[in-house]
Amino acid sequence: MLSQSDRMPEYPPISFDNTELAFQYKSDKELKKARFLFSMMGRPWLVKIGTRITPWAIHAGLPIKGLIRNTIFSQFVGGETLQETAAVAKKMAAYNVKVILDYGVEGKEGEENFEHACDVFIDVINYAASQPNIPFMSVKVTGFARFGLLEKYHDLMQKLEGSLMSRFLKAQEQLSPSEKEEWHKIQHRTMRICAAAEKKSIGVSIDAEETWIQDPVDALSILMMVEFNKKKAIVFNTTQHYRHDRLQFLQDSYEAAAARGFILGAKLVRGAYMEKERRRAAEMGYPDPINPDKESTDRDYDAGVKFCIDHIDQVSLVVASHNERSNLYAVELLMEKGLPLDHPHVHWSQLYGMSDNISFNLAHAGCSVSKYLPFGPIKDVVPYLMRRAEENTSVKGQTGRELGLIAKETRRRGI
Repeated sequence: MLSQSDRMPEYPPISFDNTELAFQYKSDKELKKARFLFSMMGRPWLVKIGTRITPWAIHAGLPIKGLIRNTIFSQFVGGETLQETAAVAKKMAAYNVKVILDYGVEGKEGEENFEHACDVFIDVINYAASQPNIPFMSVKVTGFARFGLLEKYHDLMQKLEGSLMSRFLKAQEQLSPSEKEEWHKIQHRTMRICAAAEKKSIGVSIDAEETWIQDPVDALSILMMVEFNKKKAIVFNTTQHYRHDRLQFLQDSYEAAAARGFILGAKLVRGAYMEKERRRAAEMGYPDPINPDKESTDRDYDAGVKFCIDHIDQVSLVVASHNERSNLYAVELLMEKGLPLDHPHVHWSQLYGMSDNISFNLAHAGCSVSKYLPFGPIKDVVPYLMRRAEENTSVKGQTGRELGLIAKETRRRGI
């Protein structure tokens, strides 16, 4: 009879300093281009000017699309159309890296735009199902729902007591008849998207939003999980762990899943709106929703990863992080439990154009890994691109780390 140690899987060594694996998909020319781009983003004054001028220049119709396409767009975006993403997805597939497709259009209001966005999300699902390495797609509820309605719904929920779902249902009764009808359309669009995803067996990752509209998004996500996550995780909600309440929310979501018999889809991120969140809290005089320091955020994030892996039968986890320690921690937890690195309930993901040292080294070790790949017309993805540029100046050490790894690889190649 085999002992426990005999049955343990063989685990390969993983080093995020291995630049040969990290940049194996980049030609010498592409690597030099990435080096130039990150060196530019390492200059805050230049980024500040660029992020102000670029949206204005696009709106004014100035001929700068070619410049954007050949620089920041090609680094962080898969293409202007779904079909253009195929080349990137194929390139990733050659190195065992999957793709999460994201229709990167933001901030378009109006029922016609909302219906169009819903149709595009369903097109993305159908396209993903036709490709061998696109297991997920991403949606923002603000892509097909009016921000003002989400904000009012959230405010109503905040004034009530009880569980998330009880507050969600009670608050709905306080909406006006026209708002109830509008919400019904939002819920119907979400159902259409998730039903299409279930039919094609494609995961739907619902993005996190600002804290002041998040409650109805969370409730909508849970509703979809109740409906579609009975046998496998189709719908994933995103928790931002720079919020001091999200670890508890993740645990509460698990309790709801256990009680109602669905698999919790949990995508864990650190967060995307910190400066905006802190500024709004200070201006409006309510408690800051963000953890007091990075150490608290790191602690909460890793505790969330551990909680999910400790309950891996009931939770399907996406470790969506650029933090090397957190990614390696998820690997170590699987190893401690004697679980395979390609466990069907654990997936890792990083943004396309960043942290290749994490993605490609994890994939080489046999982990299930993807790149989050936005697509859309240049003029429509500019807000996303500006966030990437700003992020690479504000995230502590991110640009320096990227540049250091690229420099190491250029030296190794002798270019």
